Amino acid sequence: MKIRMPRAAGRAPLLAALLTAVAVCAGDAVATTFPFGHHRRSVNDLGNQFLPFHAHLWDLLHGRTDGGLLLNWQSGWGTSFVPDLGTYVTSPFAPLVALAPRADLAYALYAITVLKMAAAAAAMAFLLPRLRPAADPRLWWGAGLLGAAYGLCGWAVLEAVYNPMWMDGLIAFPLLCLVGVWVREGRRPVLGPLVVTVCWTANFYTAYMATLGAALVLVVTAPHWRVILRGALTVLLGVGLAAPVLAPVFLGTKHAYPGVVREFGPAGGADLAARLMPATYGFSTPALFVFTAVPVLAASLLFRRRPLWPAVVAGVALSLQWGPTHLVWHIFATPNGSPYRQTFVLTGVLVLAAWTAVADGLPDRRSVLGGTAVVGVLALAALGSGEATPAGWALFAAGLGAALVFVLLRHRRLAAALVAAVLVAQAAATTAWGDKERLARLDDYPAWSAADTRRAAALADADGWPAYRTDSGRPQTTANEPMLLGGQGGAYYSSLTPDVLTRTMAALGAGWTSRGRNLQSLDNPVTDALFAVGARWRDGKVVRTEPPLPLVTVRPPGPAPVYGASPFRNQELLLGARVYEPPTAHGACRVGTEVFFWSPDHTGTVRFGDRTVKLRGQLQKWRATLTSLGVQETEGLRPELPRKGELACLDHTRLRTALAALRATAPTSIQVTDSGVRATLRPGTRGTLVLSSPRIAGWQCQGRPAKAYGGLVAVPVDGETTVSCAFRPPGLRLGPAVGGVAALGLAALWTLSTMRRRKSGVGPISPVSRELVSA
Repeated sequence: MKIRMPRAAGRAPLLAALLTAVAVCAGDAVATTFPFGHHRRSVNDLGNQFLPFHAHLWDLLHGRTDGGLLLNWQSGWGTSFVPDLGTYVTSPFAPLVALAPRADLAYALYAITVLKMAAAAAAMAFLLPRLRPAADPRLWWGAGLLGAAYGLCGWAVLEAVYNPMWMDGLIAFPLLCLVGVWVREGRRPVLGPLVVTVCWTANFYTAYMATLGAALVLVVTAPHWRVILRGALTVLLGVGLAAPVLAPVFLGTKHAYPGVVREFGPAGGADLAARLMPATYGFSTPALFVFTAVPVLAASLLFRRRPLWPAVVAGVALSLQWGPTHLVWHIFATPNGSPYRQTFVLTGVLVLAAWTAVADGLPDRRSVLGGTAVVGVLALAALGSGEATPAGWALFAAGLGAALVFVLLRHRRLAAALVAAVLVAQAAATTAWGDKERLARLDDYPAWSAADTRRAAALADADGWPAYRTDSGRPQTTANEPMLLGGQGGAYYSSLTPDVLTRTMAALGAGWTSRGRNLQSLDNPVTDALFAVGARWRDGKVVRTEPPLPLVTVRPPGPAPVYGASPFRNQELLLGARVYEPPTAHGACRVGTEVFFWSPDHTGTVRFGDRTVKLRGQLQKWRATLTSLGVQETEGLRPELPRKGELACLDHTRLRTALAALRATAPTSIQVTDSGVRATLRPGTRGTLVLSSPRIAGWQCQGRPAKAYGGLVAVPVDGETTVSCAFRPPGLRLGPAVGGVAALGLAALWTLSTMRRRKSGVGPISPVSRELVSA
């Protein structure tokens, strides 16, 4: 028996996508948020991570990067790119940024975000009649409206909208549920694992959550052990095929700087009830809002003696609040940000329950009135919450009214139009409210401007890579400025910021935010020389620094430096010479030296003569950077300093002498590739060859794992004439190996499935599926 879908089935995804795009754009326009107004859209990680990483992807696709797929020479003095690629920009939608001018990437990323939301809505609308065929083919518009409700849920328009990689999870849930339908019916044994692969490659974090949700849906709709085993095999093969991307990411997390371990605290009942409403916002509470008619329809099943789906919804909702299941949802680690990142799965299950209520025929008035009463009683709990808003209450009431009018009104087309209008109004208002609240509560970043164009052009003109680095400098407009503006600086922010990079730069005096994963540029003559920085942005222009060391230098024989508490002494240890001197007994530096101050935990201002410097420190969240207060020009002039900190005086003459000594023993030539370095040494060179890049996992020199010298890549030399170092991120071999095994397994499964069908003559739908469909 073959299930025939109605011809109008294609209209539902189109309707869902259209309503979603209209509602999101309308909400942003009402809020006058970019690109429809003057209010900034780039908040938190959207401006700090996602836009810069898409800019780097744009450069990579256009052949304009310093580095390649394996190594990113532009950020953090040289960091692994494959884990960042797999974390941020392996979505099938990400390469679309290449179609836009580079200065318009913010517009491109907005368009991609809206496109992802529309795709999620369309995928859900496509899934619903296939998961449970509608008794009346004319109900295609119901699938379209429910698909739009899913794409416009609170999690999407409030949380994922500034974390666009999460949107791939929103798309993944209905796609993986569709794979479950194929598994249930014994169809598409090859396409199913491939869909899993695409979902897990796009964003493994939310795909993992979507997989848990889809597995639950499969168990509910097909509680047969053979179906469940077939589903597990499908997921296993799909994830295995994604291993070339996933393995470097997972291994990269092992080498990342550890975040703060948090204890999960469930949200209060009143706040949960409030978040069911439109036009509410809360960073630490789940964005539960979905078009009000959806929970009404789901609750109406209780009054039709069909409690299964309401029970599933309740179980998923409770799992968001219980500590052990919270950890399961989040891969056994409470995230540093929002603790309810899996909320979209609850929304998806709610939409499936709502479709179950209408697929067999529109519910009667009694059940809809009962569902409305249940949802209304739940909403009354929000009276004790400060997160409920007057606009939210009004729109919530309108949603309840729309559900009732739909049942009472006999003209179905008019009723459907009314429901669609209320759906769009609720979603647009929630989008606008979220735009406003994010700007009030989160850090925001300006869109690309003419000043950025001039700054990027100035950095490009000064660029001398690989002879020397150019640092995009401070002040930083985003955390990943080198990727956005150009150069090869030390600033870098990722969920996978290497532990060795953070600890090394902290020891040398660098500042950070985001608890050590957002490293800031360190403007200091010693570290500029050590990291081969020959030009940097400072005070609105590019300035030339002290003549830097080459990218590769040679240190004399001896042990590697061991860092202590003072960043000034640590810089000297890495340099191999004394260049700082303490202030006099009266607290002032010697005339002609440059005054530096370090107080990592201090927030406030420091004054020196007519210069005022701001510091921002609050360990372990923020770390203030080691800062220059200027040159000591007046004898006895002392800076106004906080009690806690360290003052040191840099002698530039000593620094130049130390650099000249290192240049005298440096390699005669250095060749830099996209993923390595080759140096030709002077005859008789002995000691330690040091590459001014962090010794992250994956560096090999002369065919062996590289050593570390003060946190940098190093290799002992004893008369060699050439030394080669290459970078291969951990997992680069394991991933393809696992992927190859999975590909062989998929081929074997397809062959076996084909042979069985031909031998038994079984059609495309299994006997188990026939039972389920007829039921």
